[in-house]
Amino acid sequence: MSADVVKEDRHFSPAEAARRLGVSVKALRVYESHGLVKPLRSAADWRTYGPKEIARLHQIVALKRLGLTLKRIAEVLEGGDALAAVLDLQERVLAREGQRVAKALEIVRAARAKLEKGDTLSVDDLTTLTRETTMTNKATPEEMQAIFDPLAQKHFTAEENAALRRRSFDQAEASRSWESLIDEAKALMAKGDPYSPAAKELARRWQAQVRLFTQGDVKVGEKVMAMWKEAMADPKAAPKLPLNPEIFAFVQKAASKL
Repeated sequence: MSADVVKEDRHFSPAEAARRLGVSVKALRVYESHGLVKPLRSAADWRTYGPKEIARLHQIVALKRLGLTLKRIAEVLEGGDALAAVLDLQERVLAREGQRVAKALEIVRAARAKLEKGDTLSVDDLTTLTRETTMTNKATPEEMQAIFDPLAQKHFTAEENAALRRRSFDQAEASRSWESLIDEAKALMAKGDPYSPAAKELARRWQAQVRLFTQGDVKVGEKVMAMWKEAMADPKAAPKLPLNPEIFAFVQKAASKL
């Protein structure tokens, strides 16, 4: 899909373009300074944004809101138009978010119905409202522990859990490495090709990061994967996880070609 699908030959000032896209004029300048978009110039040498520039800005803003850094966005957009792939990624993310929002609406409406009947909200009602209607999806370390501790008890024996706790590795460094890998996976997903050299290189580093934890133990790896699959299938846990089935599927496809 090319930016030429935007048929209107309308041009917008920075202020109007920013308003329509829900960003600030300062953000447009930042994108320009990073070489992500190049506005046109009017006869009076004012910046202006036509259909192609608006389509480009849509891609930038969409990827930014998906959590990609400006550096990653530049890599995604390098070499051509990525609008179709960006829209595909947006659709998948929004579909998952739509399910979460629909559930949150049900909870809010049930709470309002209780109040309208003259009932009071219990502590359980209030904690459910807080947990399920929060607008942030990122789990805190404590929330991640609450999600995975029961799963670890289920999938690993007490002896295996004790052995895993004794393994020496830098948890903070591991977390940073995973954040970087996930960020890179999102960027490559937006490009749409799981069999590209970059995707296969990501899969190699992904597997190496897994081996740091499993130490090459295939059974441990299988149990860890089972834990993640169960967590991602849990409608309460899934929205807060840094990974999702689409990312796993993308990396697995890339790894299949190694």
